Amino acid sequence: MKTAKDKEDTAKGNIPPANKEMDSNPVRPDLAEVIERNSFGLDANRPDVVAKRKQKNQRTARANVENLFDNGHFIEYGAMTIAAQRGRRSIDDLISKTPGDGLITGIGTVNGSLFPDDKARCMVMAYDYTVLAGTQGFFNHKKMDRLLNLAHEQKLPLVLFAEGGGGRPGDVDAAGVMIAGLDLKTFSLFGGLSGKVPVVGVVSGPCFAGNAALLGCCDVIIAARNSNIGMGGPVMIEGGGLGVFKPEEVGPIDVQTQNGVVDIEVADDVEMVAVTKKYLSYFQGTIFKWEAADQSRLRRLIPENRRRAYDVHVVIRALADTDSFLELKPKFGPSMVTGFIRIEGRPFGVIANNCMHMAGAIEAEGADKAARLMQICNAHGLPVLSLCDTPGFMVGPEIEKRAQVRHVCRMFVIGAHLTVPYFTIVLRRGYGLGAMAMARGGFHESFFTAAWPTGEFGGMGLEGAVKAGFKKELEAVKDPKEREALYDKLVAQMYEKGKAINMAAHLEIDAVIDPADTRKWIMQGLNSYPVERPHEADHSYIDPW
Repeated sequence: MKTAKDKEDTAKGNIPPANKEMDSNPVRPDLAEVIERNSFGLDANRPDVVAKRKQKNQRTARANVENLFDNGHFIEYGAMTIAAQRGRRSIDDLISKTPGDGLITGIGTVNGSLFPDDKARCMVMAYDYTVLAGTQGFFNHKKMDRLLNLAHEQKLPLVLFAEGGGGRPGDVDAAGVMIAGLDLKTFSLFGGLSGKVPVVGVVSGPCFAGNAALLGCCDVIIAARNSNIGMGGPVMIEGGGLGVFKPEEVGPIDVQTQNGVVDIEVADDVEMVAVTKKYLSYFQGTIFKWEAADQSRLRRLIPENRRRAYDVHVVIRALADTDSFLELKPKFGPSMVTGFIRIEGRPFGVIANNCMHMAGAIEAEGADKAARLMQICNAHGLPVLSLCDTPGFMVGPEIEKRAQVRHVCRMFVIGAHLTVPYFTIVLRRGYGLGAMAMARGGFHESFFTAAWPTGEFGGMGLEGAVKAGFKKELEAVKDPKEREALYDKLVAQMYEKGKAINMAAHLEIDAVIDPADTRKWIMQGLNSYPVERPHEADHSYIDPW
C-alpha cells in the first residue's frame, strides 16, 4: 500500500524504485558483464594508449569522435566487436587489445545547438590507429557495411576518420570463410554515398591502402600537418619491389596539398575536428545569428588602375558574413579560389578568379577546382556565387601539355547540368570563353549576371584584339610613335565599348550595381528562386577528382 509520502513523490514525478531492496543489491552478473565489456574501449581504461597519442600531439580516435558529436548525443554501434583472431590469441587479450576491432562507428548529432536534430544528425566511422595500426579487419568490414547500409537508408551525412592501413592478414578466424576478401561491399557502398549525402574524410597521421581508398571517395579531405596519405604504405611498396621507405616519406602533407588531394590543411586534431564541424554546417541549413562588414568597403577593393592586382580573398571575406569563408585547396590551382561562405546566414558555394596568379587566367587545375565545387553544391542543394575577373582561359604550348582542353571544358559541361541557383558578379574583367565558363556557360545562363562599375568586357583581351583585328592598319603606319598612338587610340575605343555600362545597355549583362549592394542582389535573387526545383542533373555523384 502506498503511503502519503509515496503519493506525494509520484505527484511530483519523483518515482521511487520498484524494489528498494533490489536497488541496494550489487549489479547482477549479466549486466555487470555488459558494462565491463563496453568499458574496454574507453580512454579512461587505456591510459597508456592516451599517453602515447599525447606524445605524438594526437588525440585518440574516441576523443575525436566525442569532440565531433554533441555531448550526450551519440550512440555507438558494434562496440563489442573484437579482431577475428581467436585462433591465435586469448579472448581476454582480444577484448583488451582490439576493442571495436579497431573501428568506432555510430550515429548522433553535430552542431545541434545551431540546427534541429533532423539537420544535425550524422554518422561516424573512425579507424583507431592504436588497435592493430588501424588496419581493416574481418569484423570491422562487416560493421562498416552495416553502418553504410544505414547511411544509404536514412540519408545520413558521414564523417570518416581514416588513420590506418589496409587489409589485415592476421585475422586467422576468417580463413575458413574467406580467401582474398575481394567480394566485400564496403567500397561500393561507400562510393555509392557520393552525391547522396555529404561525405567528409579527415585524417591525422598515416593513411594508406584501404583507408586511403575510402578517404579518396570523400567529397572533401581535411588533413592535419602530420598526415601521410598514399594508396600503398611502406609494406606494400617494399612488397612490390619498389624500395624501402619510411611512412613519413610517402604522401606527406606538402605533396598532398599542392597536388589537390587534400582540400583543407589543419594544424592538429583539435583544429581538424573544428573544421569538420564547420564544413558540415554549410549543408545543415541557415544560421540566424550573423554579422557582416560595412559593405561600402567593397567600393574601394578593386584598384582604379586596371593593371593593378588585388587579393580576391579580401573581397570574399568582406562580402561574406564575418568568419564564414572556408577555402578549399588553396595551394592547388591558384588561378581559382573556391570554398563556402554565408550571406545573411545562408550557405553558398563560391568560385572566384585570382588575378594575383597568371592575371586570373583559368588553368586546368583551377578549372577542376571550380567544376568540383559546382558538383558538390549541385548534389547537396547549395547556391553558387561566381566572382568573375578573368582574361579568359590560359593558352599556349605549355598549358596544352596539362590537358587544358579537357579540364577547362568540365566547367561548361558541369555548369550546364546545374539545377541550383547560380549568380555571377563580374568584379573587373569578363573576357572570352573563360568568362563564359565562370557564368555557367554564358552571361545569360546565370540567374543574373551583374557587374561592378569596374567591369570590362570583350571576346578576348582587348590589347590582343586590337593587335589581331587591326594588324593591317597598324602595319601601314611606318612611324613607330604614330603607330603606338594609333594602337593606344584603338585600345581606348575598345575599352569604352566594352565597359560595364555599355554591356548592360546592350543587354549582354543584366545590371551594373553599386558594390555595396551586392549582398542585397544575391539575397533578392535567392529569395526569387523557386523553393524546390525538380532534380534534372544526370550527374548525380561527385567526381573524386
